[in-house]
Amino acid sequence: MKTNKQNLYNFLKDRGLIYQTTDEAKLEKLLNGKPITFYLGIDPTADSIHLGHLCSLRTFRFLQEAGHKGILIIGGATAMVGDPSGRTDMRNMLERKSVDSNLEQVKKFSQRFIQTTGDNPAIILNNNDWMKNNSYVDFLRSVGTYFNVNTMLSAEAYKKRMENGGLTFLEMGYMLIQAHDFEYLNENYNCVLQIGGSDQWGNMVAGTGLIRKKHDRCVDVMTTPLLLNSRGEKMGKTSGGALWVDDSKTSVYDFYQYFMNVDDQDVATLLKWFSDLPIVDIKSMCESDIREAKRFMARTITALVHGEEKASEAENTAKEIFSGKGESENMASVELDKKLLKNGIGVLELMTRVGLTSSNGEARRLIAQGGLTIDDRKLSDPNEIFKPQSDSFIVRKGKKVHLRVVLK
Repeated sequence: MKTNKQNLYNFLKDRGLIYQTTDEAKLEKLLNGKPITFYLGIDPTADSIHLGHLCSLRTFRFLQEAGHKGILIIGGATAMVGDPSGRTDMRNMLERKSVDSNLEQVKKFSQRFIQTTGDNPAIILNNNDWMKNNSYVDFLRSVGTYFNVNTMLSAEAYKKRMENGGLTFLEMGYMLIQAHDFEYLNENYNCVLQIGGSDQWGNMVAGTGLIRKKHDRCVDVMTTPLLLNSRGEKMGKTSGGALWVDDSKTSVYDFYQYFMNVDDQDVATLLKWFSDLPIVDIKSMCESDIREAKRFMARTITALVHGEEKASEAENTAKEIFSGKGESENMASVELDKKLLKNGIGVLELMTRVGLTSSNGEARRLIAQGGLTIDDRKLSDPNEIFKPQSDSFIVRKGKKVHLRVVLK
């Protein structure tokens, strides 16, 4: 699917990819008009990107396809501070070596979703390249003087931190650095639009305020929606944490199964965001056969992230597991030390160790509900000591989560 260059604004609105903007009428003119320069920032706080980044990265690509010039900022400086937005506690402070390593990985994974070659390639920059030349006093005089602390403390981005013990001075600096990023890009690249997730609204408009006050110029921001399900809960969270793009952190099968297990009500939204199907076809598919629509959606998103070959393999694995065989050569697996099970292991500890349950308490509850099995045997006694009879076995949680345990 090629983006509609004549009406990019309506295209993005119809697909639900515009959540907030500083000026709706102006944004429509910017998106549908002559090429502008825009940017998106991602902090390398981990060695991969996750599902939550994909709406903004997809939107980035759509803007590129319409002819707009994109800049991806990977925050080598902001990652050293840590974004307090929506946090109840302070982020772990990363060392420079970790940030630099993460930065290369984030760059690699982000390039899957944006155009970095051809006629309109994205520029990829590291904000540490301009921040490292700022002295502390110079930065406060150049940027800090335009920020009112009372206004900053009232921002929604800081609300949870204020409710849970307050902000550190370090965290308050995050907003100033991100605002300065926009200022730097506006000055050096004529960047006039920032895009990002809606949780970044406060940090993003701080940049528009800095540029207006300091340079008397108006720039704009546009946010994409957070990935929330029909119950208002954050999507992309699994028992193992985030749904990562790196298949060594989230297997391709687990990635595929995550989407096969979403609520029926979320299928149309996910297809709008992550497929190339026209809106009318999405509506028709969901109304006629929601199971087929969900399968198509899971396959499409998995292919977007991991490629067609791996998506096909994950789909075939799921078919083998749920066709009655109960297992597949390509199913998700975990290794355990043979010595650990030499004299047997409590079933509660086993389920928690392999990651099927998050705690012994959850395992106990699921056993009481008849929701855990080893091979084809449903567990009934939470105090059972399990002694394996072979070097591999299958554990299951409910009807949808299957895992092969291999003893080494």
